[in-house]
Amino acid sequence: LRWQEGEIILYGKTHAIPRLHAWYSDDKEYSYSGVKLPRHNWNESLSILKEEIEVITKHQFNGCLCNLYRDGKDYAAWHSDDELSLGRNPVIASASFGESRKFVLKHRFDKSVEKVEIVLEDKSLLLMKGALQHNWKHQLNKTAKQVDERINLTFRYIID
Repeated sequence: LRWQEGEIILYGKTHAIPRLHAWYSDDKEYSYSGVKLPRHNWNESLSILKEEIEVITKHQFNGCLCNLYRDGKDYAAWHSDDELSLGRNPVIASASFGESRKFVLKHRFDKSVEKVEIVLEDKSLLLMKGALQHNWKHQLNKTAKQVDERINLTFRYIID
C-alpha cells in the first residue's frame, strides 16, 4: 500500500495524524476533517479483499481507507464516520490485520450508556451500519504496551 503521513487542523493548530493512511478507489475522492486524501487505484490484493468482503457482508463498496498503526503510540481519536459523502446510514466494513488492538465505542448523547470495548484481532472483520455513526463515537486507543504493526482497511461506499 502507498502509505503517507498527513496533518490535521484541530482547534486552529496543525497536528501530525498519529498513523499512516492511504485511500483507494477507482473514481471516488475522499476527505475527512478537512483532510483530502490522494486517490490510488485499487491494487490486486485490495480488489480481492473487497470482493470477498462484499460477499460476506452482502454490501457493495467503492473505496477503502487504509490505516497503518505502526506501534502503540499510533491511534485514532474519538470520532464518527459521518461525512456527507458516506450518506445517511453508512455501511463500513473494517478489516484488521496484524497486532490486536482495543476498539472502543461510546454513546454520543446518553452518558449513562456504558462504553463498548472490542478487541480487534488479526484477520477480524467488524461491520458498522445503520444509525451507529449518528449515535456513537469510536476510537482506537493508544497503548503503552509494546505492540507490533496493525493494518486496518475500512471499506466504504461513497455516494458523491
